[in-house]
Amino acid sequence: MSTENEGNPVPPAPSTPPVPPATPAASPQPAASEGDAPTAPIPPAPQGTPAPAAGGPYAAAPQAPEGAWPPPPPATPSYADAGAGAGGGWGSPYDQQHHPYQQPQPAPKKGSGRGGLIAAVLVAALVAGGAGGGLGYTLAKNNDDSGSTTVSASTDSGVTQVKRAAGTVAAVANKSLPSTVTIEAESTNGDGGTGTGFVFDTQGHIVTNNHVVADALDGGKLTATFPDGKKYDAEVVGHAQGYDVAVIKLKNPPSDLKPLPLGDSDKVAVGDETIAIGAPFGLSNTVTTGIISAKNRPVASSDGSASSKASYMSALQTDASINPGNSGGPLLDASGAVIGINSAIQSASSGGLGSTGQSGSIGLGFAIPINQAKYVAQQLIKTGKPVYAKIGASVSLEDSSNGAQITDSGSGGSAAVESGGPAAKAGLKPGDVITKLDDSVIDSGPTLIGEIWTHKPGDKVEITYKRGGSEHTVTLTLGSRVGDN
Repeated sequence: MSTENEGNPVPPAPSTPPVPPATPAASPQPAASEGDAPTAPIPPAPQGTPAPAAGGPYAAAPQAPEGAWPPPPPATPSYADAGAGAGGGWGSPYDQQHHPYQQPQPAPKKGSGRGGLIAAVLVAALVAGGAGGGLGYTLAKNNDDSGSTTVSASTDSGVTQVKRAAGTVAAVANKSLPSTVTIEAESTNGDGGTGTGFVFDTQGHIVTNNHVVADALDGGKLTATFPDGKKYDAEVVGHAQGYDVAVIKLKNPPSDLKPLPLGDSDKVAVGDETIAIGAPFGLSNTVTTGIISAKNRPVASSDGSASSKASYMSALQTDASINPGNSGGPLLDASGAVIGINSAIQSASSGGLGSTGQSGSIGLGFAIPINQAKYVAQQLIKTGKPVYAKIGASVSLEDSSNGAQITDSGSGGSAAVESGGPAAKAGLKPGDVITKLDDSVIDSGPTLIGEIWTHKPGDKVEITYKRGGSEHTVTLTLGSRVGDN
């Protein structure tokens, strides 16, 4: 198991051992007395210091100009899981040659307080692991010490079994682990990776991320393995790329499935304890803990494929350790109720654990709120297709802190404001800048998308916008769009 140097370059080893300098002539010394050992001269330490590493840790973050609804995916910056996805695994950065919409953007200014946020929309890398299984085997193999002299605790009747109170992390993990699965998806050409899911109902439905199962959508293979080692073939019931939610169903599911209880993500507070379960780098049934670091964090993420569109979420942010392979796993509260689906991470650029080419957790993980995911999952089980709320207007994806501006034209030259749509009925026009949706501040197009998608079609929302220097407020009823196309 390799470890990463903590930001400091390691001096290169000398090609040959240093040779001590010749000892100058000295005055004769008396012979050593019987029993004394001669003292060997200590060779000098190699001189010189290593050269600093070339380049800096930051790179210019990309930016998208005006686009159609739904907008094209954002490019993953170098500080968001750069180098990931080697060998076709998930979580890889965007191949910008396939996305001509992207333009470079200056690196975040020091002391600006935005912490790497692009127009307050974080471009995060998805966290499904492509090479985790091999690493898990390597770790197990390296820890296999047949000559171990480890002393085990006594198991005689005099030792009292440890009892763990309800509500402790150990108790929650013990109750929740049997209802989580490690998902392996493999495409027809052999590409794929590892993710996580959890039992949604007793009929065998498992909720996970869309990007976890994406490789198995067109005739690929999908399996789900429980912590007890029982493995089941599965099939995709429905998937929503925009929400990054998918539902799979076990073939011949067991009769004793226990769905995880669902919490209320609207009632989550910053500082609440969190517990994440997943298969980071293929290490199944891993439990980590943390807190809710922030709520309503606008995040845009992608699986990095050339044909992929962006997923947008108004996410729960947590510092529980989330790594490639945790995708689709449950984020639990202290009682063991699911409050989110772990989906993306902001990651420093590095080679990652075990030289897999994937970056790992730096304490910035993002989960889809369970209230939204529950609605999406129920729609997928019912119809097999996602349903999205919409305002019927195309907005700009340019880096901005002023709001979401309605573009002059939509996709393929279509109208930016859909005729007869919600925005048109509310009187919105191209050039209007939306600054609020209900009580949520809107500082960019992606933020607006994420907020709209937390609602359901038919919901009434209050839109605040600016036109010609004047501010206006209107109420509109959200429309609907079926499917990802």
